[in-house]
Amino acid sequence: MDHQEQYHHDSLHHLYHHLHLQHHPHHLDQNGLTQAPLPPSSPPSPPPSPPPVMVVMVPFPAQGHLNQLLHLSRLIAAYNIPVHYVGSSTHNRQAKLRLHGWDPLSISNLHFHDFQLPPFLTPPPDPNTSIKFPAHLQPAFDATVHLRKPISSLLHSLSLTTQRLVIIYDPLVAFAAQDVASLPNGQAYAFHSVSAFAIVFYLWESLRKSIEIPVEFSDLSLDGCFTTEFQAFISRQYDLMSFNQGDLYNTCRAMEGRFMDFLGQRQWAIGPLNPVALGSSCGRHKCLEWLDMQLMASVLYVSFGTMTSMSDDQVAELAVGLERSGQRFIWVLRNADRGDIFAKEKDLEVSTTQAQLPIGYEERIQGMGLGVIVRDWAPQLEILAHPSIGGFLSHCGWNSCMESISMGVPIAAWPMHSDQPRNTMLVTQVLRVGLVVREWAQRHELVSRTTIESAVKRLLASEEGEGIRRRAKELGVAVRQSVADGGTSRAELDSFISHIST
Repeated sequence: MDHQEQYHHDSLHHLYHHLHLQHHPHHLDQNGLTQAPLPPSSPPSPPPSPPPVMVVMVPFPAQGHLNQLLHLSRLIAAYNIPVHYVGSSTHNRQAKLRLHGWDPLSISNLHFHDFQLPPFLTPPPDPNTSIKFPAHLQPAFDATVHLRKPISSLLHSLSLTTQRLVIIYDPLVAFAAQDVASLPNGQAYAFHSVSAFAIVFYLWESLRKSIEIPVEFSDLSLDGCFTTEFQAFISRQYDLMSFNQGDLYNTCRAMEGRFMDFLGQRQWAIGPLNPVALGSSCGRHKCLEWLDMQLMASVLYVSFGTMTSMSDDQVAELAVGLERSGQRFIWVLRNADRGDIFAKEKDLEVSTTQAQLPIGYEERIQGMGLGVIVRDWAPQLEILAHPSIGGFLSHCGWNSCMESISMGVPIAAWPMHSDQPRNTMLVTQVLRVGLVVREWAQRHELVSRTTIESAVKRLLASEEGEGIRRRAKELGVAVRQSVADGGTSRAELDSFISHIST
């Protein structure tokens, strides 16, 4: 695909032409100490020096992307660096509402900038489309082009108040960050919300498998991962990235060290970004109370993210397969997000597209104590961190993969679109902390209840599953250690902060 190949070649160019990472220790002095008052006859004190560095976050308006950059905002703010999180008022509100593990209002140096977008279409998802990529979100993605002007204005204003202005942006909104090139004290770094493995795979595929890579790939087609409209959208963004000065990844060396090494200099693996130790929260979701009553590692968590909808036929097969497995489960059953999740449903079309369970199913499984159906927003991080969770039936979006692996939870992978087929390869073939429910080559086929039943039993009630669960638990320990004192991700984040501060 021409657009895809352009993206890959541009990516490779940037990856191999970064300057070498500087490793000079640097400690920010932002204590704000004031001098003793001077005698009245003395001249007035000079104005305080501007902060050495300030960071602006520019996320892509999809839940997994919003969430990762908001988590990164918390980590950078902890270095006493002012952080400005920018976006449309709708998507900033969404990011804060759905955040779990910490309170963004509790951080004094984290600032939100809400910009208005002109009205855009927010159609419901189509669960019956052959390509599962959420094409109904394209109007929302296209509308973000209107953010360039207000973000540019903000960047120029902030640049006058700091010695260095650092923009961390999602490559899918490169257009909104490109004006950093006109700032004498501006720097830009791309935050990739996908795995390093996925980037390496894309490079390998686009260069017709002519480069040596640190793993043996199976033959996996990129067909069906995106719509042609979104492929063109991606290409337009990557064409703009000549201003980029480095790359950040929500991953860690314990998971993807060899792929990070392959990507070269000025690449920082700083994940997992999500909190790995959760405190008690007020107003717990009712599903957590149900989990409290279950045996350790006995429950399957089922969720396909915020950008996937299933047909009624597939929902019915999944329902029966889960029931027949005999394993307890929490199933988040909801359609994909609309472009504006706060838009009121003014027509019947939206409400009637909600997934339908077989008649009497929900009452039956609840009466048996077999499972819980969650139709509202679920606290995924808290669910995965619960000791009763033994596995995750997932679409393998990278945000979900990182949250699951960081909590030591194995994955039953059912990829739907985007980078998910590549993440499935990483989870099942490379890390070996999961199994495949549906192969990508069979993506147009209905996944039968028998296949689903078998996959759930393999993960939670078999000798094969026992090995997968053991490896997932061990990897979870290593991943959590990476963000602790002395861990590799903590060291790489320190290195990045030093790099942008010197």
